[in-house]
This record gives sequence, structure tokens and C-alpha cells, in this order.
Amino acid sequence: MAARTIVPSRATRRTASAVNGTASKGASMTAAVFQRTFDEIVANIETVIKGKTDVVRTSLLAILCEGHILFEDVPGTGKSMLARAIAQSINATVQRVQCTPDMLPGDITGSSIYDQKTSTFEFRPGPIFCNILLADEINRATPKTQSALLEAMAERRVSADGVTHSLPRPFLVLATQNPVETGGTFPLPEAQLDRFLFKLSMGYMLRDSELQVMYDNRINLSIEDLGAVVNTTAVQAMIDFATTINVAQDVGYYIVDLVSASRTDPAVSMGGSPRASIALMRAASVLAASDGRSHVFPDDVRQILQPVLAHRIVLNPESMLRGETVEGVLERLTSSVKPPVGSASRDVLGR
Repeated sequence: MAARTIVPSRATRRTASAVNGTASKGASMTAAVFQRTFDEIVANIETVIKGKTDVVRTSLLAILCEGHILFEDVPGTGKSMLARAIAQSINATVQRVQCTPDMLPGDITGSSIYDQKTSTFEFRPGPIFCNILLADEINRATPKTQSALLEAMAERRVSADGVTHSLPRPFLVLATQNPVETGGTFPLPEAQLDRFLFKLSMGYMLRDSELQVMYDNRINLSIEDLGAVVNTTAVQAMIDFATTINVAQDVGYYIVDLVSASRTDPAVSMGGSPRASIALMRAASVLAASDGRSHVFPDDVRQILQPVLAHRIVLNPESMLRGETVEGVLERLTSSVKPPVGSASRDVLGR
């Protein structure tokens, strides 16, 4: 197991006064301030992550929802770089764990060490005690280690020797798994997949983006010079503000009806749980705030539906033999479940 702490590097692109100035926004956070700060963070991350605006914005939604992300992708597409870029942009701590079959739960959560000087056991925090944890190839860890990590993700605390230790805030786990090399792996069961807010994929870059990345990193990694635009205090203020976004009752029923429809679709053996409804509402709320609004539109729900529900839907064998896909099921859901009549949308407002 290899774990290391990556601290924010020299802020050559942003000054310390900019970070401190944004932190003061926490006392007067508004939808406009939220949108401006969100866009500043995204723009900063995109100085090193090229051509992946949707993934960057969705990943930032996750940390503001206090959720977690599972990336299923081939190696070398920038997942580790994304975790570092998010951490350095918000002046947060980040650690990386390379999951292996011989890893123990304590290698992630920490364990008690006997101190001969005091003749007592002292808890030594593991790499999970950070703001952003990159769990690389989580499916190579044993189910016991996976469970320890996922429990800490859900509870946001670690218990050892009867003492509870709270994890820092904000806290994001960005876990990856390689869909190509599956030998010797332990696939996450559906109940554990449900713990992740989003399931995303970076994918390969477009030709021009890859050319730019190639030149930017030909001498030194461009991320080494990435500075912070906000600090974690401002991010906590954004998290708190997102919980005040108004979700009208008819939009709430729209969320519930979409998730319920995923359970009754003929191609599905298991649909979204009530946890999926909560995740969809929280993600739509942050998406609305990132657009400078204090209320959620049905369009917000539809836009975030795929990354929230895709990994929570299990197709039955008959539908898989027919060539059905989860994406096709989600398209049916959005066409069969009608949005509330009279609800505003970004299209109506021209946004």
C-alpha cells in the first residue's frame, strides 16, 4: 500500500490575498457569489484538465453535495490529476491510496499503536483523514477493506478502541476502477455502489486537447504550479448555502416519480433506492446554485439524472440479452415521467 500526502504547491497563479478574500464570502454567501466562486474553481482546474468541462463541473458538484465519486475508466486519462487539481484549487489536503489485495482496513482508516513511553495505545490516523482521498483501483482491495472505506464515507467518522474520530470537512472520496483488467479484483456489489453519489468516466481527450496537454507537461507537470482560488472555509460556506436552495414540492415529486419509475421499468431488476432520491435532490440543488439560482428547475434534475442513477440501476438478464442499456432506460424515464406543469426551466429563462 502506498499512501502519500500532496500539499498545495506554490500559488504562482493566485495570491494568498485572493484566497483569504474569497473566504470572507462565507458570511454573505448568495446565489450570485456561489456561481462566481464555482466558475472560478472550474476555470482554475481547467488550466490543467483540458477539454473535460462536464466532468470537472460534475466532480465539483460532488464535493459541494458532500458526496463521493466512482470513476470507471482506463488508466492515464487524468483521474489522479483531477483529484490534485480540485484539492489545490480549494487549498485542501489530498492523499492517494493504491489499493491492493493485501491492504488492511487500518491501512486506510488508521490504527492504534502501542506507545512504550506512556504504556498506552495511541491512535495514528490513516490517509483517509484528509479533504480529498484518491482510492486508486478500489476493486483490487478485499471486501473487508472496501467496507471499512465505504463505512467511513457514509458516516464521515472513524471509530477505534471505542473513540470516534471525525473526518475533516469538506470530504470527498474519488475512487477509481479499471474496467479492462479484472483479474484478481473484487467488484463492488450494488449495495456499495449505492454509496457513491456519481459514477463518472473521464474518457480520452479530443485531438486538440491532448496536444495541448502533451506540450504543457513536456518539461514539468503543469499541476505543480496550480494555485488556490478559495480555501476550505469558503467551500464549507458553499456547502451550507446549497442546503438552502428551494426545491418546490412539485419538483420534489418529480424526483420521486423518476426514481420510482426506475424500479418498475420492465428491463430493470433493481432500480434506484430512496438514497438515490436524496442524492438527486442534493445534486440538483447544487447545480441550481452553480447557475446563480436559489430554486431548482426540472431541467436541473434531468441534467444530473444520468451520473446519479446509472450505477444504481441493474438490468435483468432478459433485457441484457435483448441489448438493452442503462442509458436507454434513463431515456425512457425522462420521456415517460412528465415534469410538473407550469414549472420554470432554464430554456424558458434563456439560461
